Amino acid sequence: MRDVSLLDIFNHHITQKYLNRSGMAHALAVSYHAFNLAKEQSEDTDIAAKAGLLHDMGHFTWYRNGKWDYELYKQNDIHAIKGAERAHKLLIRLGENPIKAKAIALAILFHTDSFLPTNDIIRTPLQQIVKLADEKDEEAGGMHHYRKIDFERARDSIIRLDNMIDEQCENNPAT
Repeated sequence: MRDVSLLDIFNHHITQKYLNRSGMAHALAVSYHAFNLAKEQSEDTDIAAKAGLLHDMGHFTWYRNGKWDYELYKQNDIHAIKGAERAHKLLIRLGENPIKAKAIALAILFHTDSFLPTNDIIRTPLQQIVKLADEKDEEAGGMHHYRKIDFERARDSIIRLDNMIDEQCENNPAT
């Protein structure tokens, strides 16, 4: 049994605040991609989906005049650092297992190369999954952050993904 569900995370006001600013539709898509990649690679689908959902919660500072500013983001990006910290704090508050919370935060930290001085790090399988999941949903000019989804549809998607994770955990208790 999982300590914290995706729905628990989704319903939290901190999640809503940051993911609505960075793109809820993108966060959901990355969460689904991460789940599927983790399933294919026999990795933990729960922590992959959580990292996918929360991977961009550090983006809010790159809005200017209420609109996403892609050029400002590219020049000054540290969203992975801010997002990893925020996600870890949120997960711990919600009661997530501290080891899982740390793995999720590190996957968020290393989901992009944009803040790194060099691109020579070696990622864990989970970190690579979240990076690939994000790349699967990217659009030129950061347009993936503009896609919209209404709250009820997003919530229904989270519930479906939670059910998929629960089923995966029942069928493969080791992951």
